[in-house]
Amino acid sequence: MRLVLATALAALIAAPAMAQPRGAQPEGTDLIDHVRTVSDLARVCDPPWGGVPRLEAIAYCQGFLTGAGQYHALLYPTGGRGRPLYCVPTPGPTIAEAGVAFAAWARTNANRSTEPALDGVLRWAQATYPCGTPARTPAQGRGGRS
Repeated sequence: MRLVLATALAALIAAPAMAQPRGAQPEGTDLIDHVRTVSDLARVCDPPWGGVPRLEAIAYCQGFLTGAGQYHALLYPTGGRGRPLYCVPTPGPTIAEAGVAFAAWARTNANRSTEPALDGVLRWAQATYPCGTPARTPAQGRGGRS
């Protein structure tokens, strides 16, 4: 009985502490912990704050960009039938360079700030790494039948 009472008492004492938000932010900060828009992603890719929150934000950005890039690569494999949305040169930028470049693009294209983050990443990639124009076949060149 004592064990049950001690456990219940410990749970009651610990409950308020467990109800506190994890990693509560200091007063006056505007850390972003969930990315929805282009503006949100730009702020985590080039965060204005410092310390560990800065490192966490940059890691989030890099994970987001890596995931988007890998998904694009799966949808449009080299030699596949579909034309990719963008074509990163070889060698491409580092993931850190890509994050900073995306943030700069987002600042320049403020009219896109409320769009979904992934839409912004794809727009940035298309503007930054356009694919060459596809080769025309002779039938296309004649503008008619083959």
